[in-house]
Amino acid sequence: MEKIYEILAKIIPNADFKNATDLVDSKILTSLNIAKLVAMLNKEFDIEITPLHLLPENFNSVESIWALVQELDEE
Repeated sequence: MEKIYEILAKIIPNADFKNATDLVDSKILTSLNIAKLVAMLNKEFDIEITPLHLLPENFNSVESIWALVQELDEE
């Protein structure tokens, strides 16, 4: 999960990702940021996040992002 924090810090350096549970709902992660995040996650974890996975609940917290990565890594 630490790698996800590192990736998010590159995209949005000043956000408090450790305590945020509403990254999408509060617009910390915008659609452009999510596109960058998806590209970086796909490359870093050798997974494929598809449009079907682009749901707010999959990106509202680091924990939900990590759960998505783990789910796709098992496929």
